[in-house]
Amino acid sequence: MSCRCTTKESLTCDQVPAAIGPYSVAVSAGNLIFVSGQLGLDKDTGQMVEGGIQAQTRQALTHMKAILESAGTSMQNVVKTTVFLMDMAQFADMNAVYAEFFTDNFPARSAIQVAGLPKGGIVEIEAIALAPHKHEDNKNCCQE
Repeated sequence: MSCRCTTKESLTCDQVPAAIGPYSVAVSAGNLIFVSGQLGLDKDTGQMVEGGIQAQTRQALTHMKAILESAGTSMQNVVKTTVFLMDMAQFADMNAVYAEFFTDNFPARSAIQVAGLPKGGIVEIEAIALAPHKHEDNKNCCQE
């Protein structure tokens, strides 16, 4: 029996748009979940939501929340995010929505202005989160 501590698994989530390239929406590795950059895409149309930076930030973080919950964890367990912005002048508007999703015990964060994002997005957010540590046989193999 293999230990989850040393396995890598691609994750999917029916509540978010499918990956738009050769990558996973998220990957579980040990007790970490790596969430790929989330855009402000509407799942049904595949187009960016209307409403500017706040609407796209809210959509991206809503996708991230759904992915994490489907992986058995939550936004409270996010330890690091990276925010990619087309225009750093929109940082305050992005940050106002970000604060709706992260209200305490804040993750570490980087924010970077970029030259372009997929599908004409104006914000993309990726994350690393802790996941529940599980063993099929309830043994603590990490300490053996």
